[in-house]
Amino acid sequence: MTVDLRHKPGSLPSLSAESTLRELQTERGVLRYHEAGEGPPLVFLHGSGPGVTGWRNFGGVLEAFAEHFHCYILEFPGFGVSDPTDLHPMPAGVQAVTDLLDGLGLEQVDIIGNSMGGFVGTQFSIENPTRVRRFVTIGGVGLGIFGAFPAEGINLLVEFTEDPTRERLIQWLRSMVFDPKMVTEELIEERWAQATDPQTLESARRMYSRAAMKAMIEATATSDAPPAWATLHRLKAKTLIVWGRDDRVSPVDGALVPMRTIPDVELHIFPKCGHWAMIEQKEAFESTVLSFLRRGEGTAS
Repeated sequence: MTVDLRHKPGSLPSLSAESTLRELQTERGVLRYHEAGEGPPLVFLHGSGPGVTGWRNFGGVLEAFAEHFHCYILEFPGFGVSDPTDLHPMPAGVQAVTDLLDGLGLEQVDIIGNSMGGFVGTQFSIENPTRVRRFVTIGGVGLGIFGAFPAEGINLLVEFTEDPTRERLIQWLRSMVFDPKMVTEELIEERWAQATDPQTLESARRMYSRAAMKAMIEATATSDAPPAWATLHRLKAKTLIVWGRDDRVSPVDGALVPMRTIPDVELHIFPKCGHWAMIEQKEAFESTVLSFLRRGEGTAS
């Protein structure tokens, strides 16, 4: 069952977090999402990190995309907006995409995923090739070739997760952007409040504690399953990779392997841009991604 929390029938609500908020009851609890616009369905998948939400990742670009698409900004379980989960956030995220599409009766969609949302969108697209028409990933899929792993931004995220202090949050936020002026007091305060919520912090530690990172590296080294980057040739959706040239969380060399292995793929790199291309290069991002999604005759059903 889906519940429209704020929408007034017969009019498009103002595009605020409150007016666009919706709820969907699933077997795994309540999923929350933001909805606006008319047209082919387009799903936004947010990243991870302290205090993140779907709205904070994509609320600023929603108006531009809602002019052309029926937009859904999903709030992943484990980040303080949808109901919490005991699962690792990545598989919980893939399941949440399935639950959202099934619950709303969406047979085929376009997807835009930032960072973790890019990984989730990639996995969902590979597992459900007929359900994703076009896919956009923002610094969220690939394999680092030249730099050390983890990168600077991930190390700062681990430090915050292990010992959450306001100063560590600021250090991590500054690693996310090219222009440090974007890290305002307002941004710090809203992120701090959510990042230190006990349930949200517990979920973050499933991904970014030192123990979780060590377990991931060991599992990758000993598993007989192919690594995620080795399955990218199975991604059938038309794909656009966008990246910030100055990304210190997922350095831009990570785009090289997916650029060569995804069958139908394009790459766009934004200058003077960190990990949040949709925020730091907002107008260029909107123009580039809308051009890709709207190109040609076909539309999502």
